Amino acid sequence: MNLGDKLKVVMPLVEDMEKMLNKDIETVLKVESKRLQTAKDGKKFLLMTLSDRTGTVRAIDWYNAEKNDSEINEGNILIIKGKPVIFDGRLQINISKEENAVKILKDGEYDPERFIRKSKRNPEDMFRDLLKFIETISDNELKEFLKIVFRSLRDDLLVAPAAVKHHHAYIGGLLEHSLNVAKMVDFVSKLYGVNRDLAVSGALLHDIGKIREYVVKPSGIEVSTEGELKGHIVIGVEMIRSFARKFKLSKNKLLELEHIIISHHGEMELGSPVIPKTPEALIVHFVENMDSKVSKMLEIVQNTDGDWSEYDRSLGRRIYTVGR
Repeated sequence: MNLGDKLKVVMPLVEDMEKMLNKDIETVLKVESKRLQTAKDGKKFLLMTLSDRTGTVRAIDWYNAEKNDSEINEGNILIIKGKPVIFDGRLQINISKEENAVKILKDGEYDPERFIRKSKRNPEDMFRDLLKFIETISDNELKEFLKIVFRSLRDDLLVAPAAVKHHHAYIGGLLEHSLNVAKMVDFVSKLYGVNRDLAVSGALLHDIGKIREYVVKPSGIEVSTEGELKGHIVIGVEMIRSFARKFKLSKNKLLELEHIIISHHGEMELGSPVIPKTPEALIVHFVENMDSKVSKMLEIVQNTDGDWSEYDRSLGRRIYTVGR
């Protein structure tokens, strides 16, 4: 059995650790953050936040803190030995004192599936649903434009996540989110009598830049260099303009679609250069915001054992889980 097979079989995930309290474990986790600190007695300790696809856990190294701090970087994959405990009401791993209790792994020495979640829905099925949904658009120009865009981006869209940590942060997440938003926008647009075809088209395209904003690596989802420097809103507008030039999409429709993409965060403070200034853009903003927050909340509920979740910074609250 090679190292990758061994890690896949015997290494506990974060979600398993509360069942293994005070037992010696060996596991593989990704470094999200680290900080060398000094205790009241002057002793140095290394505080780390580690993660896998099932969650995050705090880890404390009291024995080789300075050495490990000098060698470990954020994003490293570690194999660690230690004991899961509950400290101050939170799960924590106390790292063992032996010098080799922490080791940095290279690509190929760990199972990528530990760090990359997948949508519970089959991406191929979702893509077929998307193409069927596009067929319901009455505006033939928009319909044909969307077919060209999504058929060209199919392979990337099947794996693209919608985030690194927040909503739909898994393979197929962008496709799942885009479909959810488009289906809800369809209903709301009919309810208010706005341009349904434009709103649905904008809903399907609003996050298209995330195809290039994120990259899926063996160690998990990361922001690309282009994503860091531009962000998915700018990337999305560039992508749509490129397709529109080839397709010769009318300037008016392109401008309306660009506005939906540019304004879908709703507020300048949240990253949109402008606020929604058309009914269709406002609907897409509210619906996509609802889908991202509700999906995140449901995910927290599913992963919480007690009556209340931990405080979630992205939602700004704890979640009551009783009866759910």
